[in-house]
Amino acid sequence: MNATNKKMMISKTRLLGLLVLALLLASTAHAAAPGITGPTFNLTAQAAYLSQPDGASVYSWGYGCDPTKAAPGYAPAAIANASCNAMQVPGPTLIVTEGQTVTVNLTNNLPSAAGNTSILFPGFTVTATGGVAGLLTEEAAPGGTVTYTFTASSPGTRAYYSGTQGDLQVEMGLYGAILVLPASVPASCTSGLHASNLTAESFWGESDFRLATAAYDHASTCYDREYLFQFSEMDQKIHTAALAQVTAAGACTAGAPGCSLNVPTEPYQPSYFLINGRSMPDDMDPNYASQYPHQPYNGNPHMHPGELTLIRVIGQGRWQHPFHEHGNHVRILARDGNLILSQSDATKLGGRLEFTTDTTPGQAFDGIFYWSGKGLNWDPYGHNPASSDAAAKLPCTPDSNGYNTGAPTAINFWEWCQDHNKPLQVAPFGDVSGGGPATLPDPNIFANGAWYGGSPYLGPDATLRATGCSVGAQANSTCGATGSTPPSGTIANPPSSEAGFAFMWHSHNEREITTNNVFPGGMLMMMLVDSREFVIDESN
Repeated sequence: MNATNKKMMISKTRLLGLLVLALLLASTAHAAAPGITGPTFNLTAQAAYLSQPDGASVYSWGYGCDPTKAAPGYAPAAIANASCNAMQVPGPTLIVTEGQTVTVNLTNNLPSAAGNTSILFPGFTVTATGGVAGLLTEEAAPGGTVTYTFTASSPGTRAYYSGTQGDLQVEMGLYGAILVLPASVPASCTSGLHASNLTAESFWGESDFRLATAAYDHASTCYDREYLFQFSEMDQKIHTAALAQVTAAGACTAGAPGCSLNVPTEPYQPSYFLINGRSMPDDMDPNYASQYPHQPYNGNPHMHPGELTLIRVIGQGRWQHPFHEHGNHVRILARDGNLILSQSDATKLGGRLEFTTDTTPGQAFDGIFYWSGKGLNWDPYGHNPASSDAAAKLPCTPDSNGYNTGAPTAINFWEWCQDHNKPLQVAPFGDVSGGGPATLPDPNIFANGAWYGGSPYLGPDATLRATGCSVGAQANSTCGATGSTPPSGTIANPPSSEAGFAFMWHSHNEREITTNNVFPGGMLMMMLVDSREFVIDESN
């Protein structure tokens, strides 16, 4: 994975601008891969409205949990406030285990004029009963129910979506994800560094939010944290036209003359671009937030240095979305549940490293994102042997790969030891007085309110430890032996508070990081990286 850090060397001046965005961000909600557990699922399809950051409320359709049946189980168990509405976008994430027989009962509660609806489960051999014949599968007539049964034959991330008039029904929101967890977990995923990571989590009071310890039945697919992202877009004209025709049809009798929709879906001109049914900044609010009753899943990934972070991604719309994960490349593990292995050695992964991950409509991939700080050429933990702070003098004992992995309870667990005790002012950049080619700006001048911390270091007091400055001191030649890096801090985030690195994750199609053509918005989120003492609580 070391080669993946070359991306961070492209522009180190830009790194400070993008990387150290916000202390405030680091205290917000986090993402996970929440969903409902099977193997039996009772779903409905019905209408509701989705809220957007520009104040719009967009008429939509979606799958949800049938309120007339027993409440489903939820995962991960560490999320205590989970719920499942009768309509949500995306639909409920279905979580099952490899080898299980899965049963999905779908009741059609869409307006009668919408006609039949259905679900396709690509990648599985499905038996459908109780419905009416459709073009691609059996369908549920208005008010009716259809049952789909299949075996979860292999692990991985896959999409499910309507197989009825897909150009309209998928656009309206009838899609979701199914996650198949491996039946056999490789022993290496519960030992070694992965066990050390659990030790670190327990020491700092974190919960384990993973659904499993491996993405597949393969020792190279172990992971320490996971997130699910479903990318889609909405053309508001289509939704408005559907609402107008549904309203005009009223409580008509399904199949009667005039009780049908004829909504044009071309030309296609989406104005909203969604991650898990929300646009930025709404996607950074908590999972199951009460202000989004029909958009329960957020998009705000968070990790510690050294963790192998599994990202599950599905393209649920009509457009391909070129998505860029700042901070590192993504190692592709699999596509549509098909693990990619080396042709010459099946014990090794064969998926490529991607600078920008493409999400083809209907396709899913699993990938690993990793960040350690290697390649920055300075100590991001702010260690300083001249400091009076004990935390500034933590040792870094390299393992065979050069990382500090022998001390899982230390703040600098997984530190890249070659840069230990190396101040920011050392070349290639830093303050002129410290020997570098540039003078860092005063954070009070460079900041934009509470959204910028101004610190190139990880962890509370890290900038103060590195510089030796007192809280509130201005940058000057007396701020310690390492130079004149100014202490971090804004009104909302004093230098002594938690500090992390914020990497922008966003679509590389610039229009897609707008909401109704207003920037910032749309398909944009932040990957937040924090040192170990910061507790990542994905239950909020």
